Amino acid sequence: MRAIRIVAGEVTATATLNESATADAIWQALPLAARGNTWGDEIYFGIPVHLPEAEDALEVVELGDLGYWSPGHAFCIFFGPTPMSLGNEIRPASAVNVFGRVDGDPTILTRVDDGAPVRVERA
Repeated sequence: MRAIRIVAGEVTATATLNESATADAIWQALPLAARGNTWGDEIYFGIPVHLPEAEDALEVVELGDLGYWSPGHAFCIFFGPTPMSLGNEIRPASAVNVFGRVDGDPTILTRVDDGAPVRVERA
């Protein structure tokens, strides 16, 4: 099991990575630091990992999923609906490679402001 710590503004969360090639690449790139952008109930930021969209990339994700958005080389954290969502679904801008999930309640991330510093490291 590979655990990571996400510090976004004043909020700290842990997450667990899955066994995908995307998770492997991101694990190798840690630690990461960036300014986070918000898009609805999503935080995303560019990372120095360049991967193609996976065959099993998802157009709709689950609460707390971590996704890699290939077109923007972005690390995405989903904690609620986005501007693209229909109803209560959680829909990225386009398909993402899901590579992990936030442990516990991901809605704590609603307290993170657009532009807040984000750090991701091995836990």
